[in-house]
Amino acid sequence: MRTIGLLGGMSWESSALYYRLLNEAVRERLGSLHSARCVLLSVDFDGIARLQEAGDWARAGELLAADARSLQAAGADVVLLCTNTMHAVTDAVTAGLEIPLLHIGDSTAEAITAAGLTRIGLLGTRYTMEQPFLSDRLTAAGLDVVVPEQADRDLVHRVIYEELVLGVVREESRQAYREVVDRLVARGAQGVVLGCTEIELLIGPGDVDVPAFPTTALHVAAAVRFALGEDAPTAPPTIDR
Repeated sequence: MRTIGLLGGMSWESSALYYRLLNEAVRERLGSLHSARCVLLSVDFDGIARLQEAGDWARAGELLAADARSLQAAGADVVLLCTNTMHAVTDAVTAGLEIPLLHIGDSTAEAITAAGLTRIGLLGTRYTMEQPFLSDRLTAAGLDVVVPEQADRDLVHRVIYEELVLGVVREESRQAYREVVDRLVARGAQGVVLGCTEIELLIGPGDVDVPAFPTTALHVAAAVRFALGEDAPTAPPTIDR
């Protein structure tokens, strides 16, 4: 079994979900007492969140690149950024690696296209919804991406940073997210990407009336396939800037 390098802590609430799903998937596949062979480096999210807020993505990329190299030095055969938002700095992270990084957008796009959908709603932090690093990945796979209107983007972002990263799960917020999804569907979305790892702590595919694509679960499934020698990382799509 290959060793999976988890670059987490952004937030640790969602990284705990990554770790659980990863080990459950390996046990389900191999049975008995099997669990995932992995190494985890969990960062102090406060510093990263401050860099996000300041727009200093270059510095954030430098820090995460150094951490990814530490995972490589610890024996990882592949790196997973256990966050959607920080895929904004994947170019910086991969530049110093000799091992592959499994991009969360690739496993997500693969699942959406396999479901036969072409127009997809995207929930996430405001960085993920408003910057192109994830939507471009989906668009390059032939998908039309719809993001919420400004007021809904503010709501989705606020719930992530003021509740979910702190482990707070409120029924009122679950209902508010359902309503955001309904408005995306009214604009033609055939399904929705749960494009923040913390969102899966709040809602899942059973909470909305259209197909939902939980990026954490899809990322984990891709990592398990790689660890068991079933998949090689796909070449990144060509993205027109």
